[in-house]
Amino acid sequence: MNDTIKVLALDLDGTLTNTKKEISPRTLEALQRAAAAGVRIVLASGRPTVGIWPLARQLQLEKLGGYILSYNGGCILDCATGKVVAQEAFPLDLIKPVCDEARAAGAVALSYNDEGVVSEHPDDEYVQIECTINRIPASRVEDLGSYINYDVNKLLVTAEPDRMVHVEERMQQKFAGKLSIYKSMPFFLEIMPLGVEKAQSLRALLTILGLTEENLMACGDGWNDISMIRLAGVGIAMGNAVPQVKQEATWVTADNDHDGVGLAVEKFIFEEEVELPPEEEFPF
Repeated sequence: MNDTIKVLALDLDGTLTNTKKEISPRTLEALQRAAAAGVRIVLASGRPTVGIWPLARQLQLEKLGGYILSYNGGCILDCATGKVVAQEAFPLDLIKPVCDEARAAGAVALSYNDEGVVSEHPDDEYVQIECTINRIPASRVEDLGSYINYDVNKLLVTAEPDRMVHVEERMQQKFAGKLSIYKSMPFFLEIMPLGVEKAQSLRALLTILGLTEENLMACGDGWNDISMIRLAGVGIAMGNAVPQVKQEATWVTADNDHDGVGLAVEKFIFEEEVELPPEEEFPF
């Protein structure tokens, strides 16, 4: 077993879960074996905390130990204690400007309350995708920017993939130096407090644990995973990852429908020989 790897950070959608949003049996077994051996599992996602807990419970992280890194790093929660270790709230004075800018760009903004998603357009196709991913409902508000008068960790802006290029450029120009903005999926634009990203939050967690980047292994597939792939001593790109993630990775594993995470855990944590599916093509 590789004794250097102490923390395993996993993106969820497109990485830990397959296209059915499930953890495959082989991957589940490998992760539970790693957790039982003392590796701390960190579920690092743009999802809200409530949308990550079911997977954390499936992995038994409240018993074996592990963390939820939700909102792309806006909140870190210790699964064993249920307590928030660190979090950063969205600047309240920028919530309405972001919502107004999204509306002007022809996009739809959403955020979260205790019940689920809140949006001016809860029936929007991409808002419903967010609800389906997290298994939470959506409710309609008249003016999202005015409605949110409480702490939130992120806003999510949705648009058709071909339109998102324009929306992202517009948001980056408007809020440069004020907010962190990056895509998690072709139709999802994550809007975060400045400096909040998966790598920044993982650095904070490693410091709390008394560990270094060398002790971190990270697996991901999307644009918002690039920072943690760069940070990790071992960075794993999924076979279905965007090209930019593969370029930054130590190794490219199989895709999320072919036990990509499980294979990476077996290879790098347990130092076992693995064989990638023959139909996949990998650059490494």
